[in-house]
Amino acid sequence: MNISKKIYFASDQHFGAPTYEKSKLREQKFISWLDFIKVDADAIFLLGDLFDFWFEYGKVIPKGFVRVLGKLAELSDSGIKIHFFVGNHDLWVKDYFEKELNLTVYHKPNEFTFNNKLFLIGHGDGLGPGDKGYKRMKKVFTNPFSQWLFKWLHPDIGVRLAQYLSVKNKLISGEEDVKFLGEDNEWLVKYCKKKLTIKNYDYFLFGHRHLPMEIQVSETSKYINTGDWITHFTYAVFDGNELILKTYS
Repeated sequence: MNISKKIYFASDQHFGAPTYEKSKLREQKFISWLDFIKVDADAIFLLGDLFDFWFEYGKVIPKGFVRVLGKLAELSDSGIKIHFFVGNHDLWVKDYFEKELNLTVYHKPNEFTFNNKLFLIGHGDGLGPGDKGYKRMKKVFTNPFSQWLFKWLHPDIGVRLAQYLSVKNKLISGEEDVKFLGEDNEWLVKYCKKKLTIKNYDYFLFGHRHLPMEIQVSETSKYINTGDWITHFTYAVFDGNELILKTYS
């Protein structure tokens, strides 16, 4: 890590929901943030659910939000390393982000060391105890045969169907899903504490919950949730010494 630079983290933009028009406004704000941080960014971590739905057919990608893709390509071409963690709404990312945008793509949590600080970073879905219904559903979504079946739907049908189900079934986050459950009941906190019994991490960084959180999970370890870009517009930044949660306005 370049000591004069910073590392930025953001998640859960969900472009495409609840409507294309409302997402366009949020896309403009997110691009403004990318322009704001590019002056001192050594790396950018996108922790999943950049889009509310993403599926790569053999020769087709979903329509819309080309400006955010173009901005990511611009920053990547300028030398800023961009890491993308697949979320539960963009599980079907294949090689487009890597080939066209030069992003590094991860499908599960990964360890990183910055300035002698050990990070465990991921989207956060399906981790920790409980949520068995989603875990079963994720196995279906990630099953190669299920994906093979879906790709035979015409994109106009498949994408529209997926977007409808995502919004109508409140898969982004219903009102109950974005309430703080308390440290003892937050399942990502439980996950972090369990990981600490095996190995010590300085920081855990996840998204998915749509709630900005900073929780001390041990005397030397902190869990941060980056919130979302639907209502909170929060992000985390590591300056080489400490990790801080901030709001972009």
